[in-house]
Amino acid sequence: KKKAERDERDATADATAEEICTDGGKFRDYLDVQAKFHRYSATNALLILHDNKNASKLGDKDFWRDQGVYIKRQEFGRPIKIVESNGEYTRDDGSIGVSYNIKRVYDISQTTARTRAPQAVSHDARALLNALIYKRPAPVQSVNGMDAVYDREQNTVFVRRGLSANDLFCGLSKALVQAELARTGEEYTEENAGFKAKCVSYILGKEFGIDVSGYAFDAPADFLRTDDPQTIRAELTDIRDTAYDISARMMRSLEQSKAPRQSEQER
Repeated sequence: KKKAERDERDATADATAEEICTDGGKFRDYLDVQAKFHRYSATNALLILHDNKNASKLGDKDFWRDQGVYIKRQEFGRPIKIVESNGEYTRDDGSIGVSYNIKRVYDISQTTARTRAPQAVSHDARALLNALIYKRPAPVQSVNGMDAVYDREQNTVFVRRGLSANDLFCGLSKALVQAELARTGEEYTEENAGFKAKCVSYILGKEFGIDVSGYAFDAPADFLRTDDPQTIRAELTDIRDTAYDISARMMRSLEQSKAPRQSEQER
């Protein structure tokens, strides 16, 4: 029974991965879910998208009980089923595999908790840009002309002077992601890196309160148009992991920038 449930979830993730790559609106929905749940894997983001794309805060029944709230009776039989690693094991041939369990989680809307409209994320623009270039993968140089581009031959990001804070974040984040992919990717192409960079930039923008309404995903990149859903999931995992790594660096930078201000206020 457990194996059948795991197989069903795997098939659902595959089908959802194929579906979002033929519909730009659903692809954006996937990125929205991944941005809200940036700690979750790409596979779990696909499963959340399939089960409840409007989910905003998830937890299992024990988590919600610890919060002093409970799952509504009519919702108890409608969990969002994600996969959770159960550790490594050794296969018969000696190779190492990872086993997974199905974890049942519920959105806050399925509980007795009072749901509130999410508060808009707000960060100081200068601190946010400083966080974006914290431990950057390539030098950044201000120029006249182009908005923001990554020159692989020179391994340099060029940014136009005078951009608004929002446009600067969007352009700079895309260029820095391309530099990140060039440094770590084995098969770097301008088209693939450009699309992945736009996806990562969108996820970061949603997470840190940047206006990303101008991003369009009407035509997902050709490298995602494949008959192999496992390949799609691997590419989505690369996008997710890149966004997560940059987000973690940014959060460390923002925390460090808060510390001096807090000390000054205390003094």
